[in-house]
Amino acid sequence: MHLLRPLALLAPAALLLAGCKDYVDIKTQGTLIPSETANYRLLLNNTGVLERSVSVPDITADDVELADLTQQRALPNYVARAYTWQPAFYDCTETDLDWNVPYAAIFYANTVAAEVPGSNNGTDATKQQLLAEALVHRADAYLVLVNCYAKAYNSSTAAADLGVPLLLTPAVNAALTRQSVQAVYGQIIQDLQAAAPSLPTTVPFNTQPGRAAAYALLARTYLLMGDYGQARQNAEAALALQSTLVDLNAYASGATYPRRISDPEVILSKVANTQFSAAPIVLRLSPSLLSLLGTADLRYSLFTRPATTVATTYTGRIFARELLTGEPRNLGPSVPEMLLIKAECQARQNDGAGALTTLNTLRVRRFRPADYVPLTTANARPPLQLVLDERRRELFCRGFRWFDQKRLNQDPAFAQTQARTWLATTSVVPAGTYTLAPGGAHYLFPIPPIPQRLNPEIVSNP
Repeated sequence: MHLLRPLALLAPAALLLAGCKDYVDIKTQGTLIPSETANYRLLLNNTGVLERSVSVPDITADDVELADLTQQRALPNYVARAYTWQPAFYDCTETDLDWNVPYAAIFYANTVAAEVPGSNNGTDATKQQLLAEALVHRADAYLVLVNCYAKAYNSSTAAADLGVPLLLTPAVNAALTRQSVQAVYGQIIQDLQAAAPSLPTTVPFNTQPGRAAAYALLARTYLLMGDYGQARQNAEAALALQSTLVDLNAYASGATYPRRISDPEVILSKVANTQFSAAPIVLRLSPSLLSLLGTADLRYSLFTRPATTVATTYTGRIFARELLTGEPRNLGPSVPEMLLIKAECQARQNDGAGALTTLNTLRVRRFRPADYVPLTTANARPPLQLVLDERRRELFCRGFRWFDQKRLNQDPAFAQTQARTWLATTSVVPAGTYTLAPGGAHYLFPIPPIPQRLNPEIVSNP
């Protein structure tokens, strides 16, 4: 009997309170008329499901160092376990939102993909656009899932490495066997390539996928796969449609920073499922990140604050972009990310001068004119390292660093062992030093216990 499978795999907390039939029939509730094309626009406009993404990668990455004893003692259990890379983040009573939230989006996307082609009173063009939007949301969710719960993409092992369950229909009794990393990436690319031609070049809101979003997610996907030719091609295609950058000088004197929905840099808005802007879960920044950022960088003055802002006993500086905007941090593709992907591909393709020119396009808007120094080939650090440094400065505490650590650790030139000291003596995490070796098993998030208990075919991570 598998009727409970979709609830275990997919449902966010609110839906767990509903019966199975309520969940399966979500599209027809209220005043909606089944089979009308317009219903699927309403379904895709549900940003409470489709805009949400993950949050735990910001805890596990080396952008943060939760070193204060008082904070450690107050952290929720799952944060303490994730921060110290424990074999399990959640117990059998706790919900893993980083698993449930993407699969909820996948269920919505699968519903649209299965039903909108046969719906009534909609033009073919409208149906194709709705289908394309659903495919983009599904691809984004799977890209997040496979990078949280599976190994980094490696062309020599991806066909054998376990990925995540790959659900492509809204069936309530689908088997939840984990497909390979290669199969998941293949589906992501297939969805995005199929979606791009039917998406508009401009959209009314950045929560709605446009063509630039499909290209941007393809660029991100190919970068994670190490296919730098395709990554650059798609990053440039996205930038050809959307390339506006925010000049931080305009906000350094107290002007109101744009909200996410009106931020011209955001190509597709995807927000963390949990905000880390109040004690005890604030992201205290690591010395390595702060040293790399430097105090002259406007990203330091705008997007970080003293930890005493939230708790007088906390030390250091915290990630404060959520405090600045009053919104969850954006994890979706953006213009700066596309420039950084382009620059990394240029550096890896032996065009160091081109990579630095691309970086300078971004950096000139991140410093006061008096503090800005263009990068040149005379810099002591090689262009690729300069690009990777800039990724940390621009994208810190927005989910990217954990995925970068995973992919870069496959290269001995960038592999690093991470270490964290846990001071608090608790039943959840014993005091001590915890290490994370390059390519280690703890780079794979543990499969959460609730869906695994109800679906024993889901194989555990080592």
